[in-house]
Amino acid sequence: MTTIDAARIGTLIRDARKLHGWTQAHLAEKIGTSQSAVNRIEKGGQNLSLETVRRISEALDAELLTLGRNDVMHLRVHGGRELNGAVDIRSSKNAAVALLCASLLNRGRTTLRGVARIAEVDRILEVLRSIGVSAEWTEDGRDLVLQPPVTLALDEMDQEAARRTRSILMLLGPLVHDRPAFQLPYAGGCDLGTRTVEPHMLALRHFGVEVRATEEKYHVEVDHERRADGAIVLVERGDTVTENAILAAARHDGATTIRNASPNYMVQDLCFFLEDLGVKIEGIGTTTLVVHGVPVIDTDIEYAPSEDPVEAMTFLAAAVVTKSSITIRRVPIEFVEIELAILRTMGFRYDMTEEYMSTNGRTRLVDLTTHVSDLKAPIDKIHAMPFPGVNIDNLPFFAVIAASAEGGTLIHDWTYDNRAIYLTELTNLGANVRLLDPHRVLVEGPTRWRGAELMCPPALRPAVVVLLGMLAAQGTSVLRNVYMIRRGYEDLADRLTALGAQITVFRDA
Repeated sequence: MTTIDAARIGTLIRDARKLHGWTQAHLAEKIGTSQSAVNRIEKGGQNLSLETVRRISEALDAELLTLGRNDVMHLRVHGGRELNGAVDIRSSKNAAVALLCASLLNRGRTTLRGVARIAEVDRILEVLRSIGVSAEWTEDGRDLVLQPPVTLALDEMDQEAARRTRSILMLLGPLVHDRPAFQLPYAGGCDLGTRTVEPHMLALRHFGVEVRATEEKYHVEVDHERRADGAIVLVERGDTVTENAILAAARHDGATTIRNASPNYMVQDLCFFLEDLGVKIEGIGTTTLVVHGVPVIDTDIEYAPSEDPVEAMTFLAAAVVTKSSITIRRVPIEFVEIELAILRTMGFRYDMTEEYMSTNGRTRLVDLTTHVSDLKAPIDKIHAMPFPGVNIDNLPFFAVIAASAEGGTLIHDWTYDNRAIYLTELTNLGANVRLLDPHRVLVEGPTRWRGAELMCPPALRPAVVVLLGMLAAQGTSVLRNVYMIRRGYEDLADRLTALGAQITVFRDA
């Protein structure tokens, strides 16, 4: 380990473990050691072999910790360059994952247009193929054609691929329709009863679904004769729990009312897709949905998921921190309006075209041209809210934006435990980011950015935030093991380079 010390690796391991909600004892069991050894590792008090680091990386699904392999990608960034030109926003990764799971509802052929070629999609495809789904890319590599078998081979499911994607939970909704019992691996290490899982279970009980947790698996039993009366009231307005409830309702004969539903972009895309399959859904874009299920769906369908608002926010933040004028095309305006309103209060200037429709015929798009702007900190704190508030995934970008503004900005990331911690990585690039508690950071700007060599944080959006800080920093920076970015973005470094950034991809010799 020549590039970083044991203390640095220990901190990354601790943060990745906490992101999973694991105790030190849980991680110790996974890698075959003692809790005291994990404690020493996290404190930087134990020498680590590359093999040990690899085992920990696999257990935590954090390939950023994988060292010494020549296929691990790093980025070298020569910062301080002004960007120019135009970029097209590509389709939403979160919508793609939902639509891949929803394709299991359809006995016919599903063609998804312009699907994001990212690691998260690849993992879901590995799972689908392992249970018998034909999933083939078209010759140009942009569209995906899916055809399920007559009977899914759930016993043949690729357990390793399933455990390495948190999206596996979204198979629950499609699978409850045709079988009385099945099993799924734990989703990305989440324990039954944690915040990310229990709301799903509460929603699915409406359909006679009971879930029992044993070591490494969810055992699902479905009583198709039992169904609760009244509406499903979600205890959490989450995107994936709403999607799971919709997927479970899509083939239930009759009407299902879902209250406190998320109206976010990926939920809307799922609803539009299901409507094209013949499932009538009332209230799309609101917090109350009424799903009129269709017991049998057998339709050949083509559908194009809409553009990704988080990717749009990424390029907006890149323009702000590099003080650049660029044009960002195909921006799904409905899902970045609040973010733009906050940026306007900070002094951000931009032009916007008239609205036009996405390929799906439903989502409203605009082209935005940014202007070099002198920003001031907002008066109020910035915090995420369910749509139509600031998108939870867009909140971290305000840390690097605030670091480029004059004054102090309080950012409150109440949704995720520990994610705010990773925003403090910007301090290594010269920013003044002070962690007040696991959910709040105070950012004081403006920043005199400087280059640094860093490991990629084990959380997608903070990892991109660090990369954006490097674009602003004078001199050369290195971001090591960018698998986390590749998991959620397609060709991000190349697309930034096309705008004038100087980013080189390299691997260890």
